[in-house]
Amino acid sequence: MTLDELVALTRSRLAARERRVVPPGPLIRAAVLVPLVDRAGGPHLVFAKRTETVGTHRGQISFPGGTLDPADASLLDAALRECEEEVGLPRAAVEPLGALDDTETVATQFVITPWVGVVREPIAWRPDGEEIEKVIEVPLAALVDPANVRVELWERQGVLREIHFFDWGGETIWGATARILRHYLDLVLEAR
Repeated sequence: MTLDELVALTRSRLAARERRVVPPGPLIRAAVLVPLVDRAGGPHLVFAKRTETVGTHRGQISFPGGTLDPADASLLDAALRECEEEVGLPRAAVEPLGALDDTETVATQFVITPWVGVVREPIAWRPDGEEIEKVIEVPLAALVDPANVRVELWERQGVLREIHFFDWGGETIWGATARILRHYLDLVLEAR
């Protein structure tokens, strides 16, 4: 699949559905960007590896983004602002395609609104070093390869939950990021 095909499919699938929205409440509002880029071998998704010194989700792989600031006009604005601060992605370089379902975190009490966006121009990633250690571009083909995907059953507060893991390049994507990724992949790859 080419980047243009993925962009068209993403846009149409997101527009054709009603997304799950978590109403305002006690959870901390946050937004992330699911950036799509074109690289050799086809579309890639962009992730950020968090530093070992950041306040939450230390050392984990995430989509770039963060908490909603009072100055942000919207959750999309929050995601774009955080991307610029964390990894040096200029907001003008992002073409938003739409939002995925809100995703809650169990341990850290966030509700995350993921936005999918395409980045067509070359970007020199600049991880901030405080929150983000490095930027990781993962081929879409690797994320759908069963050899790189596993599911484990974990028990939390007496409830068994499926926990998804994506392994690539010596890194593991799991937690809320893996749930967002799984949702995105299911959305764009189902019955193509």
